[in-house]
Amino acid sequence: MKIHYAVLFLLISTTMFSQEDAWVYFNAKPNAQTYFDTPTLMLSQRSLDRRSSQNIGLNFTDVPLEVTYVNQVKSSAGITVMAQSKWLNALHIRGSQVNINALKTLQFVDKVVFANKALNITSKKVSENQIAETKNKLKTTINYNYGTSANQIQMLNGHVLHQQNYTGSGKIIAVLDGGFPGVNTAQPFQKLRDNNQILGGYDYVSRNANFYTGDSHGTLVLSTMGGYKENQLIGTAPDASYYLFITEDDASECPVEESLWVEAAEEADRLGVDIITTSLGYFGDFTRPEYNHTYSDMNGTTNFISRGAEIAFSKGIIVVASAGNEGNQTEKHIGGPADAVSVITVGAVTASKVRSGFSSIGPSYDGRIKPDVMAQGKDAVVADVSGNIGVSDGTSFSCPIMAGMIACLWQAYPEKTNKEIRNMVIQSSDKYSAPDNNYGYGIPNFSAALAVDSFVNKDFAVYPNPAKTTITFTFSNQINDASVIVYSVLGQKVIDKNITHQNPNLSVESLKSGLYFYTFDADGLHKTGKIIKQ
Repeated sequence: MKIHYAVLFLLISTTMFSQEDAWVYFNAKPNAQTYFDTPTLMLSQRSLDRRSSQNIGLNFTDVPLEVTYVNQVKSSAGITVMAQSKWLNALHIRGSQVNINALKTLQFVDKVVFANKALNITSKKVSENQIAETKNKLKTTINYNYGTSANQIQMLNGHVLHQQNYTGSGKIIAVLDGGFPGVNTAQPFQKLRDNNQILGGYDYVSRNANFYTGDSHGTLVLSTMGGYKENQLIGTAPDASYYLFITEDDASECPVEESLWVEAAEEADRLGVDIITTSLGYFGDFTRPEYNHTYSDMNGTTNFISRGAEIAFSKGIIVVASAGNEGNQTEKHIGGPADAVSVITVGAVTASKVRSGFSSIGPSYDGRIKPDVMAQGKDAVVADVSGNIGVSDGTSFSCPIMAGMIACLWQAYPEKTNKEIRNMVIQSSDKYSAPDNNYGYGIPNFSAALAVDSFVNKDFAVYPNPAKTTITFTFSNQINDASVIVYSVLGQKVIDKNITHQNPNLSVESLKSGLYFYTFDADGLHKTGKIIKQ
């Protein structure tokens, strides 16, 4: 089954609108110290622990909006508050141009920025103030029986992490999308339900707690990470936990969607989420053309959503975003939040690792390499709302496939920061030494990423693992020699050798490909582990 998407865009003259979208920015948070003194008033303990483990301090952006300011704007004539952001200290509002401009007289208002760029008359740099957007939903030891989904995992050598029990356990992924119908009923999500891996969610569009509704796009996206149906579909992070947030209004094309995305990202941060994955992109073809972005906006600092994504990264979260599906269009470049500097932007390749023609390209407007990495997005295997397994196209799917594998890698290296994990993924990619704006740094090799840290200055290490010919053991200089025994999965001893600092290498060339177990014994130091022979 191939799933296709069609979006109807209504071209309506701006003269028909009496209401405008805008952002009102505040100039203070007078009660900030109260929150700094009691940080659990604004962040969960898991969020605080994530900050602490990465040496990230609290700052002004963590403090909630001043309630009295919000209430005064809400009570202003003709103003409707659509969304809010503590990170950017702003409200997304809707009203007439006259009523919105009247807010500038309030002493706590720093500035007002209209979604329609032509209405912004300011001496400040335009690139800092343009927040226009368009909705462009991107259509788009374990040995699992991956079935038809094998290629999209094995292309990344993700199965190697799964074989070592790195399946996303202990990591939390927030999915920001258009809806998740069927996740509460369809069979491929039963494992998530039975193990309480759906931690919650929210529909920011309708402002209610029912997130098992909306467009099915999010359901397909989630299936590439958390789906589980033997011999047909295994997601890249089947043991991760998930929050599901609806930020995409499929019924209209409104600037507020960027603001809802940022609001959801802030909640993900508060809850202690590790990874945000989003298969939404914002560039052109908006219902009201005056709200459209242009390529010059794709600089990582102009778009509201991209600024929010960058702040999310500063909080210790890894943000993974689809590059976009505009590669065959006149304007081929990545949109927002894919243009953000620290976002891991994912393009799409075919099953044979050739860039899909629809995959948006770089660079960002300021010349940075984008996309960052690639994964399968052509004929990606997904599950629909009824539990049927089929294929669909789009960077919508290469993105979560990548996000799930990142969760597995981070599980393997829980002490690493988000910056370090991001670097490990990129540095493992097959075009790392010669990136370009079609493939970015290329297709990551998560097996290599798993071994990229050689455990320098640690007492014990085994690398590379997986290995083709030789494995090296490193251990304390206080130990003279050691005994290493390797066993098959059936418990048969296949290697028994003594090693020393002068010759710490163990040949595995004679072993068949597969999983093995080792024991390491030396002067009271006893270690056990797994070896993958390629």
